[in-house]
Amino acid sequence: MAELEAAWVHPSAVVDAGARLGAGTRVWHFAHICAGARLGERCMVGQGCYVASSARLGRGVKLQNNVSVYDGVTLEDEVFCGPSAVFTNVLNPRAFVSRRDEYRPTLVRRGASIGANATLVCGVTLGEYCLIGAGAVVTRDVPAHALMVGVPARRLGWVSRRGHALRFDAGGQATCPESGERYRLVANLVSLVDE
Repeated sequence: MAELEAAWVHPSAVVDAGARLGAGTRVWHFAHICAGARLGERCMVGQGCYVASSARLGRGVKLQNNVSVYDGVTLEDEVFCGPSAVFTNVLNPRAFVSRRDEYRPTLVRRGASIGANATLVCGVTLGEYCLIGAGAVVTRDVPAHALMVGVPARRLGWVSRRGHALRFDAGGQATCPESGERYRLVANLVSLVDE
């Protein structure tokens, strides 16, 4: 197995002392990684991104330009956040009221993708390999492999790990057209067959 190169940080980016960047991670123009933030191997942090001190990013996470990952947000391995995707951490913010002790955690499970300008209201969990459409507003938990669109976001269908629409037959079986992986739909939950 090839050894990963050290993390790379653009000269205009700020990485505070105490932040931890995994090998092969790249931090681009004008990004800010706060002290205490933890980023796994091979992450990509785009231009103008912000990662707060208690934020956690797994391996291979991609933050496109202008994504802010606030305190209380955890992104597991291989999560994709499109340009200007928005996370929150307080339900009822007020400029004159400190609510740091009321942060609600947000968890984005492995392989999930969040489209450009989508908003995640704090306190939700996004299931593995779900796909959140551009501009959607997520206000509740999302099951694995769900395709969510709209305001508020509603399930439009199901997607494979590769992000392709799954067409389930009468027996609740579907196949990804790209990978050939087989999926099963039971009780409104999707799972990979033979996993």
